[in-house]
Amino acid sequence: MKEQQKASSQEISPVIKACMLIERPGAQHFILGVIFFNALILGLETSPWLMERAGGLILFLDACCLAIFVVEIFMKLVVQRSSFFRSGWNVFDFLIVAIALLPTAGPLAILRTLRILRVLRLIPNLPKLRVIVESVLRSLPGIGWICGLLLIVFYVFSVLTTTLFGTDFPDWFGSIGTSMYTLFQMLTLDSWSSGIVRPIMERFPYAYLLFIPYVLLTSFIVLNVFIGIIVTSMSEVAAANNVTDSAGLPPGDTPGDSEGQGLPAAEYLEAEAVSGDDPGRTESLEKELALLKKQIARVEVMLAAKDKEDKHPSTAMRPA
Repeated sequence: MKEQQKASSQEISPVIKACMLIERPGAQHFILGVIFFNALILGLETSPWLMERAGGLILFLDACCLAIFVVEIFMKLVVQRSSFFRSGWNVFDFLIVAIALLPTAGPLAILRTLRILRVLRLIPNLPKLRVIVESVLRSLPGIGWICGLLLIVFYVFSVLTTTLFGTDFPDWFGSIGTSMYTLFQMLTLDSWSSGIVRPIMERFPYAYLLFIPYVLLTSFIVLNVFIGIIVTSMSEVAAANNVTDSAGLPPGDTPGDSEGQGLPAAEYLEAEAVSGDDPGRTESLEKELALLKKQIARVEVMLAAKDKEDKHPSTAMRPA
């Protein structure tokens, strides 16, 4: 295997070796610092007082940060090639940097304001934050059904409130649309009692019989279901990340993902051991590969013994 590793390292061009440095932890920490610094620069650009006195320097630093991001994307493209676009986080980074490269004049100039989205590049570089975002994305189907249920509740109560209170309180319940907006305000618990319900109760003393069940149903039940779905998704994502970490794979990847390219676990570890440049990492992967091969051999022996016992049951039951 060491001979294969030497031959593989000789075939890698110096450009690819240089670009592979972007995957090292030190380079990732540097990019993280640049993202923080660039977020500060984008905030300073909103100050007319600072732009009058140091606008040239601020724009120059912003251009330097953008250049670093472009170089980072280029290095990742050189190393990962077509597998670069198989990762959703890589596509996200690519789009954010592409938006920042749009011209400052012309019809696309309005999109330059989206440069602040570069701050969102912190997400894939911070593992804990990435887990939260992945959990929210995974919970979107369940949240969609809860939103559908909430919309039905909104519609039912908006019809009731428009019919009952629309004539006397047209600003709040004059139509279905205004009723739904007022009910949404009550969902957020924004002065729902003192600002809406109590004035209505001065004319309709029993109005609380309608509004209290609504507040209980929406604020304390439906929203708790939202939280439960997201917490469950966070547990699933955290468990999946723990499995990939214990298998020695990169965060967010499993055998068969973009970096593994559909290889079985043993072949993936072997490919990583051959192509890796870090001696410590290579040694660790070789140990994991050897342990995996021993486990596979042990299972094969057990299966062979089981198959032999099934074919010759009389031999297996014969007394010693």
